[in-house]
Amino acid sequence: MSVETVDTAPRGFLGWLDKRFPVMGLWNDHMAQYYAPKNMGLWSIFGSLALVVLIIQIVSGLWLAMSYKPSAAEAFASVEYIMRDVNWGWLLRYIHSTGASFFFILVYLHMFRGLMWGSYKNPRELLWIIGVVIYLAMMATAFFGYLLPWGQMSYWGAQVIVNLFAAVPEVGADLSTWVRGDFVISDVTLNRFFAFHFVIPFLLVALVFLHIVALHRVGSTNPDGIEIKKGPKGNKWDPTKPADGIPFHPYYTVKDITGLTVFLAIFSLVVFYAPDLGGLFLEAPNFIPADPLKTPEHIAPVWYFTPYYAMLRAVPPIGGSQFPGVLVMFGAILIMFFLPWLDRSPVRSMRYKGVLSRFFLGAFAVSFVVLAYLGLMPSTDLYTLLAQIFTVVYFAFFLLMPIYTKLEKTKPVPERVTS
Repeated sequence: MSVETVDTAPRGFLGWLDKRFPVMGLWNDHMAQYYAPKNMGLWSIFGSLALVVLIIQIVSGLWLAMSYKPSAAEAFASVEYIMRDVNWGWLLRYIHSTGASFFFILVYLHMFRGLMWGSYKNPRELLWIIGVVIYLAMMATAFFGYLLPWGQMSYWGAQVIVNLFAAVPEVGADLSTWVRGDFVISDVTLNRFFAFHFVIPFLLVALVFLHIVALHRVGSTNPDGIEIKKGPKGNKWDPTKPADGIPFHPYYTVKDITGLTVFLAIFSLVVFYAPDLGGLFLEAPNFIPADPLKTPEHIAPVWYFTPYYAMLRAVPPIGGSQFPGVLVMFGAILIMFFLPWLDRSPVRSMRYKGVLSRFFLGAFAVSFVVLAYLGLMPSTDLYTLLAQIFTVVYFAFFLLMPIYTKLEKTKPVPERVTS
């Protein structure tokens, strides 16, 4: 008795296209036949939401670039022209400025989830490293875009950040001049910052693609930190797939779409009713044209840079040089690359780690939030002391990790994922 085979190959235009480009292969590999752990909860949606915001940023940025003039004489006026005279220009500008802040919020939540679930441990070291490179590219994009409105805070904030390069011994003066393209922030600086701000997002897209490919190579992690690939096989969809996995589509796509609906509602409320969010997303001095002869009373970068700015101010100059503070500021970011090798715990998830790991992760999260607040505040003796304390707490999470993860007693990990 012969068994008839069912032809599932696509037909029509999709079939024609699939013969020339692996449309269905990509769909199956990364969506329909990609099996993810069945117990991923709310924390798993922030990565996909960040991808959506990246697309929003690129599209809105392209439209804004059509009317923006990267010229010191016309930049501020062109932003005002976009806000007042371009059809829906005000909406595009607010979407872009709000999207920048939400992008960082989502990525910070996504990274925190990775810390909780141990998503950086073997075999996901490369996945984590690519993620940190994405974070650096985001910061570079935001830094280059910060100057573009050519308002008071943009101008002076960029002036302060660029001048940090001058603190590097021996080559500092030449390095800061090279970054600016001039001896002061000028039309040349604005043009090159605009060029980098326009190009790097497309590099971000490539990095995100590599991030997704690396993720699907090793598989998604889960709150238990258990490898479903190593567990029993067989489920009602496919007997060859992990028993504790479910198809990403439609189960997780439906959940992501639901999360996206809620997110867009919150995003829209901010865009339409509080686009400056009390000066946190858009500072009041930035609605004043840049004046090289008038320094604002208090200079602070935009909020997602303030934790590192607080660390910079927390380190006192040595011999009149701010270079130690610069080292601490950049070291706070670069140390993330070494996280997979700092964690010596035999388990991945914070759910089964000991009290010490939970304490240090909580202290790390608190320190980051407090440093973000301190970076927004004027520099006083009390705030400087607090910044020094929480900078030590921040670095203690990483530098002491080989010790406390090795010494603490962990809980037994179940053989299969829990619901």
